[in-house]
Amino acid sequence: MKNKRPRASVDTAVVDVWKREVGELSNRKFAHRLAASEDLVLRLEILKKLEKHRGCVNTLSFNADGNILVSGSDDKRIILWDWQTGHAKLTFQSGHVRNVFQAKFLPYTDDRSLITCAADGQVRHAQLLERGVETRLLAKHEGLAYKMAIVPGSPHIFYTCGEDGLVQQIDLRTAAATKLFSCYPIDDSKAYMRVVPLNTIAIDPRNPNLFAVAGSDEYTRLYDIRKYKWDGSTEFGQPTDYFCAPHLIGDDHVGITGLAFSDQSELLVSYSDEFIYLFTRVMGLGPNPVPSSLRSACIETSEVGPDHSAMGADEKAIPQVYKGHRNCETVKGVNFFGPKSEYVVSGSDCGRIFIWKKKGGELVRVMKADKHVVNCIESHPHTTVLASSGIENDIKIWTPKAIDKAVLPTNIEQLEPKPRGWMYRVTTPHDLILHLFSYQRRGTSPEQNEESASAVGRELLDLLLAFNINSDNTSDDPEDSFS
Repeated sequence: MKNKRPRASVDTAVVDVWKREVGELSNRKFAHRLAASEDLVLRLEILKKLEKHRGCVNTLSFNADGNILVSGSDDKRIILWDWQTGHAKLTFQSGHVRNVFQAKFLPYTDDRSLITCAADGQVRHAQLLERGVETRLLAKHEGLAYKMAIVPGSPHIFYTCGEDGLVQQIDLRTAAATKLFSCYPIDDSKAYMRVVPLNTIAIDPRNPNLFAVAGSDEYTRLYDIRKYKWDGSTEFGQPTDYFCAPHLIGDDHVGITGLAFSDQSELLVSYSDEFIYLFTRVMGLGPNPVPSSLRSACIETSEVGPDHSAMGADEKAIPQVYKGHRNCETVKGVNFFGPKSEYVVSGSDCGRIFIWKKKGGELVRVMKADKHVVNCIESHPHTTVLASSGIENDIKIWTPKAIDKAVLPTNIEQLEPKPRGWMYRVTTPHDLILHLFSYQRRGTSPEQNEESASAVGRELLDLLLAFNINSDNTSDDPEDSFS
């Protein structure tokens, strides 16, 4: 049976139009209310598909005006799109030798300056000139470099992170990469992990001095660049705060694939094999959390409810949870949607886009967007438009043009694929060796019983199978083959 929604949103829209006409509602406020309307979210539909890449599209980003969409792919190319017409304005080789993971315009450069990072660990700068495109190497990570974060309002400074656990700051004026710190595990229980491989980094738009990083453990770490001293006289690698959902403290089977800050400095965290959580600053664990005592305190003072949030604890300490999607197979981003971050959006392993109301966590929309997996969802900076991409080679542009409002499917749980665990990292022989080492440590633990040893054996078999599958799915390009 289809879910019926009340028509209150239509009545409210009519009242807003009347208020705007008589001067009681400014044009700006009217546009913001309209862009955040649930009625428009329920009418989102594919406007067109942008088809030119020859591999998975791993990154999407709008320019400041919103008229150009930049994309990067496994084919190592960067494409600048006029998304409204579907025309590719410019296509060029990124200079990377492996899959491009992120490409972004730098602000206040007249859309002529881009930065990129990729599976080859390189961070590159592309300048769009009248005579063509020039690219140059700025920095390098050992292993994959997934994400970068641009300092708001700066055409020169940005941060990078990678699988080597390293965070770097790059200033284009000097073309120098400053190695700020390496991210280490919070305690000795993860001794097999020399550093924490980092998947994502984000800057607080309200206070650009603050940035957060996260990766292959359960914690998001918040840093303050003002504590860094260029003469090296301070230990800057110590976070100013940690964030983690209470029931995930001490969980070795989760990691974090996506981070996003809202305009209100709320922190959105997407976990692998788990859910998405929204933290406010008061939910931090402090600069020196002790995992064992934190977990026991959570167990003693509260019960974990069916929605995986702490029940009975202080309401301020409970992050909002967003459920329904599945995040196991790939490194998925997470994002806000709406002029005031009214919605949360994420891709899923089932090939769908999920949209929740930020306040309350209500799932309002599920849209089929890929035959396999949706990894990237980017919202337009000024209007109700989404761009999405995933395992397929195209990009979908979504606009609120549907005549009928959509309803939620009734079989969301059945559509979710079976979790395969934290396997997406196993794509190179180096990844395989690291995972084998971690399993070897767990397999020789003195307190291990026969049942847990069997479980480790099954996980090891799954690991080898995942590596074999991922190796078969790599590009046919000889530059992408392993030596």
